[in-house]
Amino acid sequence: MQHKLILSSPLLEITISRLCQELIENHQNFANSVIIGLQPRGVFFANRIHQELETITGVKIPIGYLDATFYRDDYRRRELVKANATKIPFIIENKEVILIDDVLATGRMVRAALDAMTAFGRPKKVELCVLIDRIYNRDLPINPDYVGKKVNTIDTEKVLVEWKEKGHEADNIWLITK
Repeated sequence: MQHKLILSSPLLEITISRLCQELIENHQNFANSVIIGLQPRGVFFANRIHQELETITGVKIPIGYLDATFYRDDYRRRELVKANATKIPFIIENKEVILIDDVLATGRMVRAALDAMTAFGRPKKVELCVLIDRIYNRDLPINPDYVGKKVNTIDTEKVLVEWKEKGHEADNIWLITK
């Protein structure tokens, strides 16, 4: 297997800052906005975005974590998957939801998340923020509003995101070719 480094620590921090600036431009004071990180890997990225936004703006922004495993259309076709916790301590009714995930590939997880969110209310608007957009891998017509980096991939390639918070020495994003 070949590993190609796509993004590492200093450039990742700059990418997160750029995404935060884009979010600030579109959400101004975040008075009606909430952040929801997709379990399991999107929560690390969501926490980073959330922390930086609160540091820059000085505004408390509600954050939650959503597991859409049981809403996936391929749930029963896959091997047993361990579910993660959903923690959304607020209602999203009429809120502008910023849905955050680390990697967007087929779009199936985002579609499942949209279904799962309805248990918490009907949002006014949903925007998608991803760190890596694996273009050319989409099964569903889902596109992100905010993108850290677009990566051309084929089906046999995988994007691996390593976070310090998960015990890795540094933040690195790899393209793995089999």
